[in-house]
Amino acid sequence: MTEGASLPPSGLPGLDPRFSRILRVPGRGVDAGLSREWHHLDTGDELASRGIATAGTILAVHGNPTWSYLWRGVASESLRAAESGRPAWRVVAVDQLDMGFSERTGVHRPLHQRVSDLAAFTEALALDGPVVTLGHDWGGVVSLGWAVDHAASLAGVMLLNTAIHHPEGVPIPAPLRLAGARGVLAASTVGTTAFLDTTLALATPSLDRDVADAYRAPYRTAERRRAIGGFVADIPVDARHESFGELDRIAGAVARLDVPALMLWGPNDPIFSDRYLDDLADRLPQADVHRFEGASHLVAEDRPYADAVLTWLEDNGERLSGLDPSSPRAAASARRTSTGSPDGPPFVPLWRGLDERREDDSVAVVDMAPRGKSEPRRVSWRQLDDRVRKLAAGLHRMGVRKGQRVSLLVQPGPTLTAVVYACLRIGAVVVVADAGLGVKGLTRAVRGAWPDVVIGEALGLTAARTLGWPGLRISTARLPRVAAVALGVECSLADVIELGTGAPVPAPPGPGDEAAILFTSGSTGPAKGVVYRHGQLSALRDVLAAHFDVTSETGLVTGFAPFALLGPALGTRSVTPNMDVSAPRTLTASAVAAAVRESDARIVFLSPAAILNVVATADALTTTDRAALTHVRTFLSTGAPIGEQLLASAAALMPNATPHTPYGMTECLLVTDVTLDGVRAAAAAPDRGVCVGTPIGSNRVLVAALDADGRPTAAPSDEAGVLGELVVSAPHLKDHYDRLWLTDRAAENGTPSGNRGAAAGERWHRTGDVGHLDADGRVWVEGRLPHVIVTADGPVAPVGAEQDVEGVEGVRRAAVVGVGPHGLRQAVAVVETVPPTSRPGLATPELTAAVRASTALPLVAVLAVPQLPTDIRHNSKIDRSRVSTWAESTLAGGKTSAP
Repeated sequence: MTEGASLPPSGLPGLDPRFSRILRVPGRGVDAGLSREWHHLDTGDELASRGIATAGTILAVHGNPTWSYLWRGVASESLRAAESGRPAWRVVAVDQLDMGFSERTGVHRPLHQRVSDLAAFTEALALDGPVVTLGHDWGGVVSLGWAVDHAASLAGVMLLNTAIHHPEGVPIPAPLRLAGARGVLAASTVGTTAFLDTTLALATPSLDRDVADAYRAPYRTAERRRAIGGFVADIPVDARHESFGELDRIAGAVARLDVPALMLWGPNDPIFSDRYLDDLADRLPQADVHRFEGASHLVAEDRPYADAVLTWLEDNGERLSGLDPSSPRAAASARRTSTGSPDGPPFVPLWRGLDERREDDSVAVVDMAPRGKSEPRRVSWRQLDDRVRKLAAGLHRMGVRKGQRVSLLVQPGPTLTAVVYACLRIGAVVVVADAGLGVKGLTRAVRGAWPDVVIGEALGLTAARTLGWPGLRISTARLPRVAAVALGVECSLADVIELGTGAPVPAPPGPGDEAAILFTSGSTGPAKGVVYRHGQLSALRDVLAAHFDVTSETGLVTGFAPFALLGPALGTRSVTPNMDVSAPRTLTASAVAAAVRESDARIVFLSPAAILNVVATADALTTTDRAALTHVRTFLSTGAPIGEQLLASAAALMPNATPHTPYGMTECLLVTDVTLDGVRAAAAAPDRGVCVGTPIGSNRVLVAALDADGRPTAAPSDEAGVLGELVVSAPHLKDHYDRLWLTDRAAENGTPSGNRGAAAGERWHRTGDVGHLDADGRVWVEGRLPHVIVTADGPVAPVGAEQDVEGVEGVRRAAVVGVGPHGLRQAVAVVETVPPTSRPGLATPELTAAVRASTALPLVAVLAVPQLPTDIRHNSKIDRSRVSTWAESTLAGGKTSAP
């Protein structure tokens, strides 16, 4: 059956009828000698009627079972952007033949015909460059087919969830497998609306009924749904399929494209998962990638994709228009291989300390709690270097190459240390997502990074198997065959070592190569992967060594996971105390003393949550323990600044140590530093917040002032006394967030490095912390940007008032949060009491009066809770956003439960 094209019905939400067009197109292939009618959206006439010249054309191609309605947002938004003076991009969004409101031809159209159809359309439209393609689902494949065949016109490619390659031996996604099953295909895709309904149900949040109905509008009858079944049947499940060759041709050609690229992804997609994103990222290494956490298959409905598309087009305007001749691939390659600033120190790789001590039989790493043994396990420098070299060579012989990702699910100790340095030595990217993120957060992190290899202990490998984490699996210990098969384990580290014995270690990576992906704590949203290159990790080592005077004989006790692996890089012995690193509160004072005694360490790194328990368990210290702790010369509380009282309590256990509480974040692990004496000196200052000292080494800190709406809008400056967002720069600042292009852009937007004329090689980062600088250049932290309370009188940071409240007798800890509408918010204090209250709710009248009297900030209420919610990793960063939501609900008469 054939049926001509038609215009969509009027009144479809968000679809501007002025854009709808019908074009008669001379056919090709199976349509040779015929003409076909295409419905499409086209903003060209509207732009021309306004006299607006275009920078180029966006050629948008929908997938199955959607239609050009999918692209209504970018069509409308692009016109509004052009009218406001931003670069103008014409949008042409097609309905593929037999889909949407284009002609129903009744002809079988495999992939090569679809690509040919689109080429015929653009020729009939006389579409000329520059063209940027935009595709989703199987429209992504068709758009890329057009792209690789039209190099002269192509300026860039943009993709939403799609795939151009499926790995051999891996089943196609279950929804497609079910829909394409014999006896099911026709019923689910054509005879009923099941496939269409299932696709629309993938939107998160659910589509408005009117929007869902608009998607259904072209597909009211079985006859009009025939191509939906045709698309599913055209999925090339193996090499015997007629479309396999065309898909393979497109996939190979895409890997040779040298144009700017953008990928916007919904990671919760059950069809086109992160597996396919990883494949595309390998083929287009120059691409900007952003994963919209929580979004699914219909990412164009789930998130503001049009804003992202237009922002990217504007950022890349010169390259897309051909004014900038530099190659995107060359730029990406230069970034990866850059040796850093020519004025900086020469690059010294992280494993240099191992190289220098490879003949040394003294202790390098100590495991205080080896499994199945009562005595500590000691590994010499010679043993560690030998193990690293064999693992590196073995992994390389297994096929692990520079740039491939290796997720490590191993507790800190000699095994983890050896594996990390082996990976670094061959240029594999270490993915470190610790168990402190919790199962859900860890799963999100690992799947987001999409590792090529997972190396883990039995517990971690069990989680990887159960939760469907990607990657070839290697166990730290040899497993019984049945267990290995059940966990999908290919081999053990012993097998890797055997494979690497006598084999050469490949050429090392350079300073511009990616080295590691570390994850933020997730205390202010989903944990983000933070990418460090080798040059940046080496700079971190250097600033740490210089600032804390680390030598080969210093020795480190590291009860804080991010620093647990720096010993070999610093060329000094290291030990992790007996504790569960994913639960810092498990560390005891006795365990710290034992670790110091065993390693004769002079520096102790602990997290704030660990310090709480170390101080609480100090009574168990023996005379021998206390004697060991007198040898410590430097004590650091790392991870979050702590107050004078807790720092002093910990310092009392190490009487000869200088206590430090550095300020940093996963994106820049050391920014400033302050000693206990510095904290005490700052206590006499009139400033509000937590003093975190002055910048370390060549680090710099500026402040972007907040406006009346609580937004950091001013250019960052070093003016004293100005409340604003802290903006930092350091040689060891992270390179970027992993597959979070928009987040990266926001972190740099408004910083000195984001402005033209910035110093060469200078990189800055917006921290999301608010605070100020004082006249002496000290940095004061006053909270997080999302936690600023914007009142009728302007923005108020919470930490100063929290410090006031925590000085009240009977208050252990406090969170000051806002309730009410933005711009008119009122402050509420939520406190933990001593002793703890038995149930959450309003504080007693006496405590309320004392709390209100303690601070100049007006408080509309004081609430008491048994425990304030904190992040998992540090057990110290209060989740003020969660507390605010709870307080607002409680004060509005909602059910009183724990926040």
